[in-house]
Order: sequence, then structure tokens, then C-alpha cells
Amino acid sequence: MLEFVNTLNSIIWSPALIYLCLGAGLFYTVLTRFVQIRYFKEMWRLLLSGESSKQGISSFQALSVSLSGRVGTGNIAGVAAAIGFGGPGAVFWMWVVAFFGAATAYIESTLAQIYKEEHDGQYRGGPAYYIEKVLGQKWYAWIFAIATIIATGVLLPTVQSNSIGNAVEMAFGTGPMIDTAIGTLSSAKILSGAGIVLLLGFIIFGGVKRIARFTEVVVPFMALAYIIIAMVIIGLNISELPRIFGLIISDAFTPMAGFGAAIGWGVKRGVYSNEAGQGTGPHAAAAAEVQHPAQQGLVQAFSVYIDTLFVCSATAFVILITGTYNVHGVGDAFIVQNVAADVAANSPAFTQMAVESMFAGVGKPFIALALFFFAFTTILAYYFIAENNVAYIKRTIKVPGLMTLLKIVIMTATFYGTVRAADVAWGLGDVGVGLMAWLNIVGLLIIFFVAKPAIKALHDYDRQRKNGIDNISFDPKSLGIKNAELWENKK
Repeated sequence: MLEFVNTLNSIIWSPALIYLCLGAGLFYTVLTRFVQIRYFKEMWRLLLSGESSKQGISSFQALSVSLSGRVGTGNIAGVAAAIGFGGPGAVFWMWVVAFFGAATAYIESTLAQIYKEEHDGQYRGGPAYYIEKVLGQKWYAWIFAIATIIATGVLLPTVQSNSIGNAVEMAFGTGPMIDTAIGTLSSAKILSGAGIVLLLGFIIFGGVKRIARFTEVVVPFMALAYIIIAMVIIGLNISELPRIFGLIISDAFTPMAGFGAAIGWGVKRGVYSNEAGQGTGPHAAAAAEVQHPAQQGLVQAFSVYIDTLFVCSATAFVILITGTYNVHGVGDAFIVQNVAADVAANSPAFTQMAVESMFAGVGKPFIALALFFFAFTTILAYYFIAENNVAYIKRTIKVPGLMTLLKIVIMTATFYGTVRAADVAWGLGDVGVGLMAWLNIVGLLIIFFVAKPAIKALHDYDRQRKNGIDNISFDPKSLGIKNAELWENKK
């Protein structure tokens, strides 16, 4: 199984996809005239403005839902894996993909807002919707929707829950071993899986509003608490910071694990973590109630900064400052070995060991708790994304019980991921991320050459702000944007 998954990943995550992610971000950065820098102050203002409506959630709630997807296992275990397989230089490439990816996030999230629809009293949208409405290629939209349902409903939740199970086991021990139909498992993982599934079921059966309310409280709190702990560790070792920056920068261009490994793992884990271009963020963006589509695009671009430049960087600095990492070479060899050889890089172990080395007796339980909140809210976001794509399919095929079936499937996948081995779970997750990224980024580039709707929306927003218009509005017809029915009906 693992060999097959690794082979599939080598095809999907070929250099073509890595350079496509970076190239698309650079392309849209230039076209938007560095929107991620020009509108940085405006992003902060929009972050706390806006209100929810009967149909939609607020900008901040939409940010929280999308952040719950972006800020997850990738920020703790994913960063460790990037360093473990790509060397410290991989962190630099995570920063690069985040900076350029912010422009991609603006484009895809603005498109989701422009072409959102109202289904059963809720706003729905995402890549499947804008691919169909701009390109008129329903078959391509269906492929994306089906791939996304499989990725976010089955493959990706296993990664998140697997990291929770591993962190709990490392913090509190395996407990008694239990024979099951899928092998001998630790009671710690079984109990973790059962607890996660029960809480997950309670929230997802309550609908998108319950998901939004949960994430808007939990996401800011968990991210802030994690960053504070990281800042304390960095502060206690502040003299080490210049050396760590030097190590990251120098290894980015003269990498200890090879240039291909550094950039490959940096981009792969960067895309996995911040999700820019992957096509997941637009689903939450479409659910927001805003005056103008560009506003939610800007808020979602800022979420990429929060994820990678803040949370991922905090993890990287903590690991590198404390030296609790290995760098894998060819086969079983190590280029750098600071910890035991059997410590898995594809796990939260490096991060737990780093915090534990500074706060003995606290580090492992703290990371287990942080990882629970990070990963659990990400699973909620995955359900929300899968639900949006099931809703898209239901526009054409009216099959009763699809939403209930989705809930059962994601709960089953979550439990399975909690108790299984990390390598298979991460491999399956990478397959899901890669498929979505291919389909979405290619679609975004084709949409640009066909219609440029997100660029037109940005120019319109630029114009209204320059003219000092307080009550900003959006009229798609005046901009030559077609098939934006919901916005047309607001006029």
C-alpha cells in the first residue's frame, strides 16, 4: 500500500506541479500589482469588519473557517517533515510559496465570491462553481468536485487525526494494546479516535453556522496560545536567531538535502499548510457576506500570512533553535542526526521534543493539546468543503441522504486515520492535495485568459476606494462579468 501511494505521489508531485504552484503565484502577484503588499493595511481593517446575515457568515467567521483548514497538522508535523526531508532550507521555500500564494488566494477567493449561489438558505461556492460559470465546462467542474469530495472527505482527514493519535500516544503512552480487526492497536489511539469522532459528529450535524461559531472562538485562541509559547522559546534563545536565519537562507540555495529536496518539500508542505491554490479556501470565502467580492479575497490572502509566516515560522524556529531534528539523506542515511533514528519526521515528534526540551514535563502534553485543536478544526473545515461540493453535485443529481452519507464517511475516515501508521496517512493526504492543486491552478490560469473576472473586480475595488466611496458595491454587468446571478439580483 505504502509503495503504491509513494509511486502515485511521485507522479502527482512532479517538478511540474511544484513550479506550477510557484509560477501561478508569481503570475498573479505581478497582475495584481503585489496586492498582498498594497492592501496589507486594508486586510487588517476588513478582518474585523462586516456582519453575518441569514444566508452568509461574517468575513471574520469565513476567515476562521478557512484558517481552521489552513492552520492544522501541516503547521506542526508538516514543518517538521519539511525540515526532516528537505533540510532547514525548505523553510525558506515555504515562505516563498506563502508570499506568492497570497496573490493566488486572492484570485481564487474573489472568484468564489463572484460566482457564489444560495442553496437552502446558505451561500455555497468554490472552484466547481466558478469553473462551470466562467469556462462553461461542467465536466471539468464535476471532476474537481468529485476529487475534492474524495480528498477532503476521505484522504485528508486521516492525516489530521493520525497526528492527534500520534501526539497523544507520545505524550501519555500507548496504554494497553488491543487486538482489533485491523491489527493490534494502542488503547490511547482508540480512545482518541472515539473522542474525536463523537465531537466531530456533534458539530457537523449542526450545520455550517455551528462550524463557524466553533472555529471563530477556537482558531484565534489556539493560534495565539501556540505562537506565545513559541515566542517564549525564541525569546529565551534570542541570541540564536541570527544563526537560524542564516542557516535557513544559506541552506535554501546550497541545500544539505539537495536543491530538489529543499524546494520540493518546502513547496509541498507550504501548499499543504497554507492551501493557496489548492482550492480549499474559496469554499469558506464564498460563504461570507461582504459588500464586494474583492474584500473577501483580501481577507483570505491575509490568512496565508497567518498560517505560514506566523504559525509555520514559529514551529520552524523552535525546532531549529533547540536542534531537535534530523535531516534524512539517501536510504537510511542521515545528513544531520540530532535525535534518535526511529523518531518519525512525518509526525509531531520534532515539535514535541523541542518544546519538551525547554519545558520539561509540559512540552509533549501541550503540543498534543495544540495539535488536537489545530487538527480537529481542520477536519471541520474539510467537512465544510466536501459538503459544498456535494451540494454542487445535488444541483444536478437529486439523491436523498448524500449529506448524511458524507458525515458518516468523514467520521469513519477520521477514526481510521487516528489508529493507522503515519506514512500511509501522509501519503494519501499528499495525493489529495496534489490532485486538487493541479485541477484548481490549471482552471485559474484558463479562467484568467478567458475572462479575468477577479482582476476586473480588483480594479473596480481600487477605483471605488480611490474615489472615496464609502458604500462600496459590486455590479458585475457594468464590468462585463457574466453569470454572477446572485450579485446581479442584489442590484
